Amino acid sequence: MDSLLAKRLIEAALFTAAEPIEARALYDLVGEAVDLDAVLQALEADYKGRGVNLERTGTRFAFRTAPDLAGLLQVEREEVRKLSKAALETLSIIAYHQPATRGDIEDLRGVSVARGTLDVLLELEWIAPQGRRDAPGRPIEWATTAKFLDHFGLEDLDALPGIHDLRAAGLLEPGDPEIFGALEDEDLAEPEDESQEQEAAEDLRPDIAPERGEA
Repeated sequence: MDSLLAKRLIEAALFTAAEPIEARALYDLVGEAVDLDAVLQALEADYKGRGVNLERTGTRFAFRTAPDLAGLLQVEREEVRKLSKAALETLSIIAYHQPATRGDIEDLRGVSVARGTLDVLLELEWIAPQGRRDAPGRPIEWATTAKFLDHFGLEDLDALPGIHDLRAAGLLEPGDPEIFGALEDEDLAEPEDESQEQEAAEDLRPDIAPERGEA
């Protein structure tokens, strides 16, 4: 398959897909002989500065609305309930300490993990089992998914925010940092002017899916 046809085929596939497409699926579409990286880079260049941009999240690709237009196309939705504090803390621990077991989560939170807390994250497809730990009882290890990266607009796990970013977004309260114990020491240091950080970011809380289970 020549590069022009491969480029058009990938472009059509990405436009018609309901969800981001794995790179492996794109290879299956055009064949291993095609330089997929070169085709994707060409598409990214073609759409730079236009109404939609080609974006990568993990190993998946999708066309997204250009950031400067997102506000103009925003649709307001009323959400009756937010993700519970227990579910948000559990998700955070899994994201920053993955793969994490139920025991890891309970040790960091200091309380038992209710079944409903993991259920809601599973239903949202933000976490998935990643095998079992070689330890007594062989507990299940949990990790985040591609849908987690996609929902929060992260290219990969290296893009997870640090302690200061979480504080600025209003997602970290005094007494909470212990659940992020694996972060680097410099991330745990007090900011020079924490009150100014919080004031500047009062409206930066992300849109979180509705809660479906009890903590």
